[in-house]
Amino acid sequence: MGDNAPANDDGSLVMGDVLELLKEIERLRCEIAQQETKLAELTLLAHSDPLLGLPNRRSFVACLERLIARVDQHDVQASMILADVDGLKMINDRHGHNAGDKALAEISGLLVASVRKDDCVARFAGDEFAILLENTDELSAWQMALRVAETVNEHPFQLDRVCLPLSVAVGVAPIWRGDTPDAVIARADREMYRIKRIRPSIR
Repeated sequence: MGDNAPANDDGSLVMGDVLELLKEIERLRCEIAQQETKLAELTLLAHSDPLLGLPNRRSFVACLERLIARVDQHDVQASMILADVDGLKMINDRHGHNAGDKALAEISGLLVASVRKDDCVARFAGDEFAILLENTDELSAWQMALRVAETVNEHPFQLDRVCLPLSVAVGVAPIWRGDTPDAVIARADREMYRIKRIRPSIR
């Protein structure tokens, strides 16, 4: 104890003061625990999409940076898929944003179920999703992307017993040594829009 701690004439602490000190220590511990919980919640919000619970764009870019580093260091093969949802604007306009949110949640579940457990699936933008595939070459990534698109296209999204059409356009970019996140994302984006130009889409 410090020199200013309350004490009896013989220098021993008064029992009541000891109890008060213990209570104060416990209060501080509780306060620290609460602050740590709040910090964890804020960190989660900063890195995840509040609607879907998937990693958000910021978190995805951080994962992409780490994957590029593994490609550089270990020469592993890796690819990125970008998927753009067609039909969401129509659902929002005709049925409201709650219906659009339900559609996004269903698509999110389909994407997560379509890829491997360790693959990163993120909500990249309002109606765009992104997927990182490690140990996957470009051909295998395209096969995965087309399976994902087929799964979404064939899934009946129902609202009040009405089946609403949804589809996704996909683009794939291999990740190369010396890449940057912006370069990988730009290649995937170009491929996605190339696919959108050569096939009909739902608006």
